[in-house]
Amino acid sequence: PAVGDTCGNLPVQRIYKRQYPAYHCCVDFCTLPYFNQRKECNRKGKDRMKIVIQRVTHASVTVDNQVCGKIGNGFLVLLGIGKDDTEAECERLAKKMTGLRIFSDENDKTNLSLKDVNGELLIISQFTLYADCKKGFRPNFLNAMEPKEAERLYNYFCDLCAKEIPVVERGIFGADMKVDLLNDGPFTIILE
Repeated sequence: PAVGDTCGNLPVQRIYKRQYPAYHCCVDFCTLPYFNQRKECNRKGKDRMKIVIQRVTHASVTVDNQVCGKIGNGFLVLLGIGKDDTEAECERLAKKMTGLRIFSDENDKTNLSLKDVNGELLIISQFTLYADCKKGFRPNFLNAMEPKEAERLYNYFCDLCAKEIPVVERGIFGADMKVDLLNDGPFTIILE
């Protein structure tokens, strides 16, 4: 292809001298818009922070028969921290999550954010989001971050959210927790 040609309706920006056999043949000879971003995402995708967000009317977490966190209308958040995650990932996803517009407005359209509805957050650490079940029947968790650093980033993430949302409740990191919730919708979103 030549500069200015199209490939899958995307314009070729320039000729590329290196070959990438894992990609489509046209990429062996040219670069497409955002190709480098796609390559970067593919490289680090499996170890990136994972968040499961459930829109709830209420949720609570119990440890040793004692309620340690409880919210009304808002998000129950399961937070998985990967071995390569950083504070920058916490900042990116905290901003994204607190800005999500998934609450209904007066026209019953999902157009309101957590702030708009005075919603609350219950954030639970969940390393099992990194379960690798490709081989055998017993999952491994090698892609999850080691506990000490994961706890630091978990607390950092919660503190970031608390700057935006007045009520942020937490579980107890590493504890055996019982989580109770009423999913409103149900409405569940995964962020990475």
